[in-house]
Amino acid sequence: MDWEQDLAAAVTEGEEIRAEELARAALEEGAAPREVLEKGAVAGIYQTGRLWEEGDYFLPDVILSIEAFNKVMEMVEPLLAGEVASTKGKVVLGSVEGDAHDLGKNIVAAMLRSSLYEVIDLGIDVGAERFVEAARDLHPDVIGLGAYMTTTMRNMEGVITALREAGLRDCVKLIIGGAPVTADYAERIGADGYGADAVGAVALVDRLLGVS
Repeated sequence: MDWEQDLAAAVTEGEEIRAEELARAALEEGAAPREVLEKGAVAGIYQTGRLWEEGDYFLPDVILSIEAFNKVMEMVEPLLAGEVASTKGKVVLGSVEGDAHDLGKNIVAAMLRSSLYEVIDLGIDVGAERFVEAARDLHPDVIGLGAYMTTTMRNMEGVITALREAGLRDCVKLIIGGAPVTADYAERIGADGYGADAVGAVALVDRLLGVS
């Protein structure tokens, strides 16, 4: 196997140390940083997404894979700083007010980054006004809201209302996701889309922005 296949496999299999070693070796041999990212780490995390979608991978497998991916990103990102930006768009993510869960959001963030989106993660327990500030100050293409309990998903509608009252709702696409959330609920509260899982979320963002 060449380094591309080896690195992709290390990321998919969650071998954090091996992924770091392979990425470093590839860079030392003259591989371009973006090539290491796209042909190695991104290819690996996409394979993880497929295995997750097909039911062959479970949360522990995905978490290990994301950690390996992030380790490569930590190494490569500073080397990309001088390159012309080629991101597909800017996405703001956050778990809504009252919700301290973030595993699903973190998986979505990793998958979006691997798909060359700029991601700003606001974290957990994010109030409506914070999302409004992000829309106003950061000018994202998409805002993604996560809720992982039925008691917090109602706060998603509050974010949409706050964006509308601030005159910003039409300036950004808004998507939602999380265990209790459904496509019907997304339509009912006026969201632009619903992602059933991380792979679906990336596909949804691609579709909303007309990119691939």
